[in-house]
Amino acid sequence: MSSELALEAAKLDEADELAGLRDRFVLDDAVYLDGNSLGALPAAVPGRVDDVVRRQWGSLRIRSWDESGWWTAPERIGDRIAPLVGAAPGQIVVGDSTSVNIFKAVVAAVRMADEDAREAGDAIGHGRDGEGAGERPVRDEILVDATTFPTDGYIAESAARMTGRTLRPVTPAEVPDALGPRTAAVLLNHVDYRTGRLHDLPSLTAAIHEAGAYAVWDLCHSAGALPVGLDEHGVDLAVGCTYKYLNGGPGSPAYLYVRRDLQPRFDSPLPGWNSHTDPFGMRPSFEPAGGALRGRVGTPDILSMLALEAALDVWDGRGAGSESGAGSGSEAGTGNGAGVGAKAGAEAGVTVEAVRAKSLALTDFFLRCVAEYVPEGRVECLTPVAHAERGSQVALRCDDAGDVMKRLIQQGVVGDFRHPDVLRFGFTPLYVGFADVERAARVLAETLRSAG
Repeated sequence: MSSELALEAAKLDEADELAGLRDRFVLDDAVYLDGNSLGALPAAVPGRVDDVVRRQWGSLRIRSWDESGWWTAPERIGDRIAPLVGAAPGQIVVGDSTSVNIFKAVVAAVRMADEDAREAGDAIGHGRDGEGAGERPVRDEILVDATTFPTDGYIAESAARMTGRTLRPVTPAEVPDALGPRTAAVLLNHVDYRTGRLHDLPSLTAAIHEAGAYAVWDLCHSAGALPVGLDEHGVDLAVGCTYKYLNGGPGSPAYLYVRRDLQPRFDSPLPGWNSHTDPFGMRPSFEPAGGALRGRVGTPDILSMLALEAALDVWDGRGAGSESGAGSGSEAGTGNGAGVGAKAGAEAGVTVEAVRAKSLALTDFFLRCVAEYVPEGRVECLTPVAHAERGSQVALRCDDAGDVMKRLIQQGVVGDFRHPDVLRFGFTPLYVGFADVERAARVLAETLRSAG
């Protein structure tokens, strides 16, 4: 059966319209299935970073804030990420970490809920004759995904303390029944980082809105792997990292999405000089800038931000097959993502829909290979089989998962391990092929057999 699956993998790779994109990354002979933690290095990035360091910083120095487009990089790069998450331009700003942006988004969502309550006369506790000196808002709960990546929970708990709310952890499936007149905001993950389960963003967002609350989505494990549809589904606020499926590099800046009609009401708990309407006026009082710029705080991390910008070239075909990529940031425009893959031409872009189709094909094939190769009962799949419920990773429960993953890595199959017993395999369709998938499953089976 192994030879049959290997032959099938070769045929699938031959027919793959995205196969040529692999050449736009710096890869070796290993099977890299950890792009859901850190994406591979796009080949255009080293040359672009060298240009930023030597020419823009080394020669132009301070002039690069204007001449090289450094100052406008957060919103310019945000506009390049926008089509990858289903957003129109002018709603995403890049900067800070995912944790910081979650804090901004959750606190801002609660403040908007307070504003709604005041406008509706929906607050209680004013009291008379000095009684009830404070005002207690009716919407005094924040719901948070109980299965979330720990940082999201830590940040949500801090935001709840800061805003005088009660934090209520619930699973995404429990959200519709947990919603009510006390709910101010809901923080959810689009894809579960541990299991790869894809949650129903459209229906959960609609339920949150029906309850009069605000939806904040964490897109770390979905952006660049599958369609999100932020504008289409009316998401209020969203955050995400850029070092996974967007391949921005270790520690690359995160992004914040604020729906256009909510931008005038977005009250950031972290106002900074970069989000001031007149940042160089150096006024003692704060007046927020208009639009998505309200999400900025301090000076942008230019080196990592422009490395991210170069990484995004993969999506629209710019710099294809080149490691130089020495164009300045000010010369970079926004990609329309209007192509289907490398076989459509060297400069063609790639759509998220094409990436999603290949992602599902890769994970389907991996599950088939695991079922054929791995001894029965040795692993348990935690990732849903249904396409509508699956992200771009497969999680397998295995009793000795930590040791198994170490041995896989030694044999050139790189995934990762989550305590206590989960093997995670992430599939980045831009550079993972079907032969990679077959090899990974085969090596996994051999490793498990030798372990007894």
